[in-house]
Formats: sequence, structure tokens, C-alpha cells
Amino acid sequence: MVPNGKSITSKKGLAMLEKVRRICRSLPEVEEIVDGFGHTTCKVKGKSFIIMGDSDEGPSLSFKSNRETQAFLIQQEPFSKTPYIGQHGWVSVKEPENWGMLEGLLKEAYLRAAPKRLVEQVLGKRLQQSIPPQTEIE
Repeated sequence: MVPNGKSITSKKGLAMLEKVRRICRSLPEVEEIVDGFGHTTCKVKGKSFIIMGDSDEGPSLSFKSNRETQAFLIQQEPFSKTPYIGQHGWVSVKEPENWGMLEGLLKEAYLRAAPKRLVEQVLGKRLQQSIPPQTEIE
């Protein structure tokens, strides 16, 4: 979670939120809510996979991961272990810049939270997109 977090109101925070929304639009059944602490949270079937907020230090984003990926990421700037829920593998990033890498991490976070039916739906689409059409050999 975001330390001293509050609703996203800064220009940088709103830009971050729009990028996250663009990523989440490609994923089925994502719900965006504002939780009791004022954090903007993305959920799938009631399970959180992204938590965002603004603080005096600027916007930040936390996402669901596993402990192995977390251990790797937090050795690099700008990643850190998320306060309060980091023991469950959550990773935070302040003012993210590398959206190419982050997009993959956020989609992976979705897959960790989503029920099997939705995971298969998402992975099935990816598999279909990556397999070239068959051509007959004569």
C-alpha cells in the first residue's frame, strides 16, 4: 500500500492512472474502486492486483507478485517491497518510467489474482496471437 496514501489528484498520478487503465482495458472483468484508505485499486473477481495512490513523495503503484519476482525486482531502482503487504510478494514503484516492463508485470499480477477461467481466456488469446496461420505443404 502507499504510505500516507491518498486519492490520486496530482498531474503525474493521473497520467499513471491513465496508463494503468489502458493496460487493464485489455484484461477481462477488471473493476476499479477507491478503497477505504483512498487508494485506487484494480481488482478481478474481488481480488486486488494493483493499488495506486498519491503521497507527499509523489504517485506510486503497487502490484501483486510472488516472492521470487519481488526479490529480483527490489534489487533495482525504483522498485521496493510494499509496506504492510510486502510479505505476500507485493512490489511498489514510485513514479514508474519503464512502462514496457511494467505492463508485463501488471498483466502477470492480474493472472495471479484472476480465477482459472479468466487466466485461460487471457492466455488462450495470447497463444492464438503468437501462433502463425498454418499453410499447407504440397
